[in-house]
Amino acid sequence: MTDKTLPTASTRGGSPDPWQGLRSLTRARIGLGRSGNAQRSTDVLAFQAAHAQARDAVHTPLDIDTMQAQLKDEPCLIVHSRAPDRPTYLRRPDLGRRLDAESLASLKKGCWDVVFVAADGLSSVATTEGAVALYHAMKERLKDWSIAPLVIAKEGRVAIGDEIAAAMGASMVVMMIGERPGLSVANSMGAYLTYAPRVGCPDSARNCLSNIHPHGQQTAAAADKLAWLMREARQRKLTGVDLKDDAPESTLLQQTPPALDKDTRA
Repeated sequence: MTDKTLPTASTRGGSPDPWQGLRSLTRARIGLGRSGNAQRSTDVLAFQAAHAQARDAVHTPLDIDTMQAQLKDEPCLIVHSRAPDRPTYLRRPDLGRRLDAESLASLKKGCWDVVFVAADGLSSVATTEGAVALYHAMKERLKDWSIAPLVIAKEGRVAIGDEIAAAMGASMVVMMIGERPGLSVANSMGAYLTYAPRVGCPDSARNCLSNIHPHGQQTAAAADKLAWLMREARQRKLTGVDLKDDAPESTLLQQTPPALDKDTRA
């Protein structure tokens, strides 16, 4: 006997699709229909579009002009890793972790509580869309902190932030970077927090907030949690595996992500 509380296979003849309600709650591909032994053309085309979006996210250059427009009159610094171009960056992760000589020489030593770095990572789209918004949200939450100008790093990996912070004399660094795109989300950004950054700093010394994108962790919620972690890091003088995320749950974290529709669902 069929459990009437669960959706059954799609009916024919123009009847409503019983899976539609569940599809509005997830970006996963569920309840896909079939035409004979093959998938429906709409589902095949949607999969191909998602694959193209993921590839574009990896290969599209970081849109620095758009980011500078978002900053308006705020100063920023633009640096480059040792990877001279995108193909080299993808083949040689080690080169993306260090600054080229010209960029390193351009950074001036200061005395900052934190420097925020935005890098393309594996989704320049995510960084272009989300990094400046998170940077502004953090400045609102850390008004009593000395915050360095935003640094935009081209062809950068997470560890490039350590060298930038050390060169600028920052006590900690927040690395905002595009995450590896998938077939459901191509514009997800991560934020990596490191106290006392240095070249060669292990990943175990970092705290990470991931899945920052319109259908995942919202910018305001991520900023609340990141601000809590940063204050704890400054007080305890550490980050990473020894700094647990015990932040109280914010009402922002309970926000319902935007509803999915056929055009936005990957």
